[in-house]
Amino acid sequence: MLPPAAIIVLNQNSVALGRQIASALPSATVYGLLKRTTGVDRSFDDFGDTLRDLFASGTSIVGVCAAGILIRSLAPIISDKRQEPPVLAVAEDGSAVVPLLGGLQGVNDMARLIAAVLKVPPAITTTGDIRFRTALLAPPKGYYLANPEAAKGFISDLLAGAKVKLEGNALLNLNWLVNSKLPFDANGDLEIRVTEYKTDYTPECLVYHPATLAIGASVNRVNDIEVEDAVVLVKELLVNAGLSEKSVAGVFALNKDAAQTVINQIARVLDVPLRLLELQSIQMCQGEDIESQAKMADLLALTATGSSGKLLTQVSNDSIEISIALSSSIIDADAIGRARGKLFIVGTGPGASGWMSPEVKRILNEATDLVGYSFYLDLAGALRPGQRRHESDNREELARAKMALDLAAEGRNVAVVSSGDPGIYAMAAAIFEVLESNAVPEWQHVQVQVAPGISALQAAAAKIGAPIGHDFCVISLSDILKPWSIIESRIIAAASSDMVIAFYNPASKQRTWQLASARDILLKYRLPETPVVLARNLGRVGESVLVRSLGDFSVSEVDMRTLVLVGSSKTRVVKHSEGVWVYTPREYTEG
Repeated sequence: MLPPAAIIVLNQNSVALGRQIASALPSATVYGLLKRTTGVDRSFDDFGDTLRDLFASGTSIVGVCAAGILIRSLAPIISDKRQEPPVLAVAEDGSAVVPLLGGLQGVNDMARLIAAVLKVPPAITTTGDIRFRTALLAPPKGYYLANPEAAKGFISDLLAGAKVKLEGNALLNLNWLVNSKLPFDANGDLEIRVTEYKTDYTPECLVYHPATLAIGASVNRVNDIEVEDAVVLVKELLVNAGLSEKSVAGVFALNKDAAQTVINQIARVLDVPLRLLELQSIQMCQGEDIESQAKMADLLALTATGSSGKLLTQVSNDSIEISIALSSSIIDADAIGRARGKLFIVGTGPGASGWMSPEVKRILNEATDLVGYSFYLDLAGALRPGQRRHESDNREELARAKMALDLAAEGRNVAVVSSGDPGIYAMAAAIFEVLESNAVPEWQHVQVQVAPGISALQAAAAKIGAPIGHDFCVISLSDILKPWSIIESRIIAAASSDMVIAFYNPASKQRTWQLASARDILLKYRLPETPVVLARNLGRVGESVLVRSLGDFSVSEVDMRTLVLVGSSKTRVVKHSEGVWVYTPREYTEG
């Protein structure tokens, strides 16, 4: 299975070709250079940074451009050929498809798919792939090459005329090998072995472990077994049966156990999917009253392996049951049961795509559903194929949080999108508020994670220098969720302590008097010359960063997209050839 693909186009003439390439690659996203392309899925303004971010996240890259620019941009971060995703160059007229990197991740297969759509021959240069019509270093989904270090010499011997014999699980569909042009001979000196069992690894034998093992896990008594003990139990079970960890296709559990730490950790350590099944689906598959069965883990494993599966081994105690079953075919774990729902609460930063963290970009790319206020969803970029967008009014935070949790409870991968940082006057608090006040059992199974973003406060400070170089505080002037009396008391406390103050939500069309009142309070404690920074539309079209003084700044210059920074008595304005900088010294002395 190929990683998600990003198709990079640099001009409008290449957009149609990018769409044509995308038709050959499921879930591909067309990226276009900002101000030079329209009608793309996502825009970018820095070619090199975008390319390196995609590569580091494991995304396949198809550049509709010269091969040289791709190589030069990625050269600083190329390190491990076993891990690098496919990278291809496609000529702007579609006349050439050139695989560059990712030979171990199926780049040649990807090149063939693209070339077939463009009706041109792929420029594949891998000798073994050309001669034998199969990539031994990049087996199809469901097969793991256990000793890739032996492959180079192995393929060299094949190219020199050596014969190879095929040994292994006769029940598996091995057409990817049988239908190749490999020189098979029952008496060959070389061997390709396909097996679920651990075996000796030698230079003369390539060993592939097929994903044919299912682990069923069922918790009997919560918190009665340590996580580490459960992992050891599974590993010992595999070792004692002589089975390879690399043949485990997934861990299968009941939906009620979705949030059990021990089961999640078993899947995490084995690096396989955790799939959740309902009791009713197991009953239907097994065709019997499972309430009378002693071992639920047996039934989970057998359900995952299908009608031809057989139980190999199991262990149980008062706390947990673990069973391993063998399938006669490759197990596609993603097609069995459902995944544990994930809810990511992310911050995109103030606006500029360059301020969005690589972690947030990865989460947004992998999400099945994006939830948020429409303006913030726009900041996240266009949807990739298959993603769903759920937008709502900015004042419906709790309803939005409930919708996101419901989606995640269905097993979906949900990203709740805020601008700036999601933990600062944003959706993270709303999610946890809803979780605390609503006893919805399905929500307890959802995996929740907060991914931070650059806040408007940080962005404003960076744009003008270092106004928060010393102690500071943040106050929202919105009185929707707290009374003005509380806000007023906090402004007084911050003003009297001589801290830099950042005001969020300072004014709106319906709300202007609060900022004026805050200014009047501050003037009782600070000189009229105190620097004030008005930072508006940070990272977006219409960005402006103005420096005023406390005594003469106008409330009319401020709206909801403005962050107001009021300096302390120590904050300074420094004139420079580029304009002015504002900073607060690190050292603070009285007087």
